[in-house]
Amino acid sequence: MSTGVVVLIAVLAIIVIIGVSLVGGYNGIAAARENVDTQQAAIQTQLQRRADLIPNLVNTVKGLAAQEQSVIDSVTEARAQLAGAQGMGMEELAAANDNLSSALSRLLMVVENYPEIQSSQGYISLMDELAGTENRISVARNDYNDAVKSYNSRIITFPNRLVAGMFGFEKAEYFTAPESAQSAPDVNFDA
Repeated sequence: MSTGVVVLIAVLAIIVIIGVSLVGGYNGIAAARENVDTQQAAIQTQLQRRADLIPNLVNTVKGLAAQEQSVIDSVTEARAQLAGAQGMGMEELAAANDNLSSALSRLLMVVENYPEIQSSQGYISLMDELAGTENRISVARNDYNDAVKSYNSRIITFPNRLVAGMFGFEKAEYFTAPESAQSAPDVNFDA
């Protein structure tokens, strides 16, 4: 075999290896990005589940504590804001979720003043369901942040960094809680 043929075969082999690496890197990054999107959808699903519980909770409290209308209105407005944030970025979704969490905390503080609400079977049932949903939201947030970590790690390592740059893959945002959410509200049902 002549040296020209050997060089041609070597060059072709290098091109094939680079091509396979690019395709493999792209597919890995694309799969990781899809996982991030799937986990974001899971968070949105759980937030929607919680938002769907809110009208029942509001109606239960409204019937027994009509004079607390401003708190009830703030919960309703925060729920509408969360519904409007669906499909937006994680930052907007997190902000809307934080507003709803804050409004719910105020509502729970109001309920402390009404033992008849606390003992209502409908209220107890809704609170159990809301607690379960809050746990699901927490799990979905953790799963999302794990997917973001995996994806972001993938796009910053060599040679995937080159592939990510060529195809426009950008870092994903973590779902973060605001400083106000770092401590749980003090809610006492033994009033």
